[in-house]
Amino acid sequence: MAKGMNNLMRQAQMMQQKISVLQKELESRELDVSSGGGAVKIKINGKQEILELKLDPEAVDPNDIETLEEILLTGVNQAVKESQDMVSTAMNKVTGGMNVPGLF
Repeated sequence: MAKGMNNLMRQAQMMQQKISVLQKELESRELDVSSGGGAVKIKINGKQEILELKLDPEAVDPNDIETLEEILLTGVNQAVKESQDMVSTAMNKVTGGMNVPGLF
């Protein structure tokens, strides 16, 4: 029984090392997301940090700020979702789909 427990502990340590390496890798991964037909372009990383936000000058209409706000909101939400999905997919490969509390 002790041998089985040692094997389980070794596997957990190996998984923890793989997760640590993957977390560092995911922090540097970047996604490009656009919204409003390309009016808004967003670059986000695996830590859900917005790295860059670009606006097409044609999307800026001082008489219609609400549309620009909606395009920005949609784009940021989509970027965050895609980043979370990227992280979740990568983590599932390492953990075999097992939910590990405290990861990202």
